[in-house]
Amino acid sequence: MPESLGLVGLFGLLLVKEMGLPVPVPGDLVVIGAGVAAANGELDPAMALAAVLVAGYAGGIVQFILLRGGLRGPALALLERFGLRRGRIERHAERLRRRGARGVALSRATPGVRVVAIAASAVAAIPFERFAAGLVLGNTVFVGFHFALGFAVGEPALGLVSSYGALVVGGVALALLGVAAWWALRGRASRRRSAAERAASPDADQFADWADATCPVCLTLALAGVRLDEGAGSPEA
Repeated sequence: MPESLGLVGLFGLLLVKEMGLPVPVPGDLVVIGAGVAAANGELDPAMALAAVLVAGYAGGIVQFILLRGGLRGPALALLERFGLRRGRIERHAERLRRRGARGVALSRATPGVRVVAIAASAVAAIPFERFAAGLVLGNTVFVGFHFALGFAVGEPALGLVSSYGALVVGGVALALLGVAAWWALRGRASRRRSAAERAASPDADQFADWADATCPVCLTLALAGVRLDEGAGSPEA
């Protein structure tokens, strides 16, 4: 019973997130946690992976359908309220019009871009079949990688915590403090820019990006200043 409840909770949380509702929990960390739980024997690996994959597919399709239908206005307003700017969606939509399913797949597999891909696909009026194909491929790559990462590091990480608990907790706390300081500095720099500059900058969408992709790999890319939003959806040369 506890395992079944865990799978239902995991599925429900990711389903709601992929539908576009503002759940302030990083989705990739949830998937990594599922991989860790599977490695520790708390969840069946196949069932856990299936749960996170199907939740992503279903939630993404629901969000796409809502944004293509009569609820587009309220849905876009909700996304903008929680950090996903209309200008950013439209810029990415223009790129997806030129790339179709391949652009959707690449966007959904790329940290810093995947959060905008579904809304941009709807605004770009990507045919449902092409959107669904890109969504399935991109989500499978992104989610599969993070689940495998959690599964691979699960047992060693738990063993390290049990042996050197205080040291590990201290290291994690220092890392989180460093990320918080970086975030505060970026926010201060953003506030100093003009309103037009902030509207044109992907920095305005940091909250939405954080709630979607905050694993070590994603944070490393962000801290390195990689502007994924500018390249992942660009047309081929």
